[in-house]
Amino acid sequence: MTTKKSINFTIVPDEPEGREKAERLYANFCAVSHTPFDFTLTFCEVHPLSEKDIADAPEGSTKTIGAPVKAKLVIPIQLVGALAAALQENLKMYQDSYTNVGWSKAGGSLH
Repeated sequence: MTTKKSINFTIVPDEPEGREKAERLYANFCAVSHTPFDFTLTFCEVHPLSEKDIADAPEGSTKTIGAPVKAKLVIPIQLVGALAAALQENLKMYQDSYTNVGWSKAGGSLH
């Protein structure tokens, strides 16, 4: 007869050392898409528009700007809720900790 045992695991990032250290990427834009099975987060770096870009754009128009993709993360649907909760929790801790970072704590869009 086989007995089942209950084991709890805690998973923590295991950062490599030295030259093997994990690459850190900067992104200031994230596009989100999904399939029935997973979510894809596409992280990009949006550069400021040049004076020429602004001058060449017709008044009231919408211009499409390409943003270099820095990374794509595909996340299984089972992890998305936990990721959203972790982001909300960390945003709350951030907002509670930093009161003078150049934006109002009163609310408003982060976009």
